[in-house]
Amino acid sequence: MANVLKIVSLLLSYPTRDLLNAGPELRDALDADTMTGPREKAWLGALIDDLAGYDLYDAEERYVLLFDRTRTLSLHLFEHVHGESRDRGQAMVDLAAMYDAQGFEIDARELPDYLPLFLEYLSTQSAEEVRNLLGQTLHIIAALRARLQKRGSIYANALLVIEAIAGVDADADAVGEILKVQEDDPTDLKALDAIWEEEAVTFGPGAGNNSCGPDRLRTQIRAAQRPAPQPEIGGEH
Repeated sequence: MANVLKIVSLLLSYPTRDLLNAGPELRDALDADTMTGPREKAWLGALIDDLAGYDLYDAEERYVLLFDRTRTLSLHLFEHVHGESRDRGQAMVDLAAMYDAQGFEIDARELPDYLPLFLEYLSTQSAEEVRNLLGQTLHIIAALRARLQKRGSIYANALLVIEAIAGVDADADAVGEILKVQEDDPTDLKALDAIWEEEAVTFGPGAGNNSCGPDRLRTQIRAAQRPAPQPEIGGEH
């Protein structure tokens, strides 16, 4: 499970040339994963192949339009349940504290609720904790997946895999509440300027470009190719 979570984290991250060129390595890591079945491997394999076939500029443009310029597809989880309320700030603090308590350093220039970062954290946890934390966020994941499927985006495959790992169904009412929010138009730049006024806050030391560069990518792929750790289920976290 740890391996596939790292793979999904990478695939949902901002595309780089190294990521697009890493198709064969990601395929090998996916094939070596023992916690996913043929269905999940097929979903992720299709996304890997899709990214590998893209020109870097086009891949970046697609990603920005989907996840950066479309607030209802934001990969920042708390955006969908707290918006800009004070509750979101406290939720950020609590999540950052959870990372810190487990020795997980946030060295990327991202907020703690950024989904790829959250998945990378989960890859260090036991299967029981993974399912527990995914269960708490599953309504957000399911809503994002539904919106991506509506747009015909292959990125929905990554969310389908997360739902499969969770092993339970999302609360339909909670998903419905999120989906009630009208979707934004990523081409309306004036509206976007009003929405995205604040720059992402850096949490933790060492933030910067090096944290998401090629060395980090190679490290993550190698980690995904190693056998997943087998922590004691039900232990302290």
